[in-house]
Amino acid sequence: MAIRGGDRGSFLGLIRRPQQSLFKLDSFEGSPEMAYNVPQLLEMSNAQLDGLFSSGAAGEIPDGPAKGTAIIASGTKFSAEIAEFINLFGWQGKTFDAKRGVLRNRILPMGLKTSLVAHWIRDEIRAIGPGFYLGRVYWAKKPLIHFALEFPQP
Repeated sequence: MAIRGGDRGSFLGLIRRPQQSLFKLDSFEGSPEMAYNVPQLLEMSNAQLDGLFSSGAAGEIPDGPAKGTAIIASGTKFSAEIAEFINLFGWQGKTFDAKRGVLRNRILPMGLKTSLVAHWIRDEIRAIGPGFYLGRVYWAKKPLIHFALEFPQP
């Protein structure tokens, strides 16, 4: 199932949902056996992140705002600083409207909701914990970076 952005019909993201491993957010049954957090993901290598992404469940379409963390230069001493810089001056996360099938990226502190490059970018997410997702960004078919999404938990 694809989710298209709502800003004048512009493409803002894509979620692919394989038919296996569906779960509900309130009762996580995904593959990863360990609870993960953003600092752990930032320390992982690209290969480790790919493995974790592959083992995660596609799950149901999430709903509501999620705090985003871009994972660039994964596994290096610079990863956390780069993620913080991007979060302050660029991408803050995503907001999902599961009922309407709409996804919006939250970009820049001023609240800009889209970007010029979003037309060539797609991403996929996998659940790796309750309300916690690991994503992969692609430019055309080439993988670029990973990202994390954290949804508020009750």
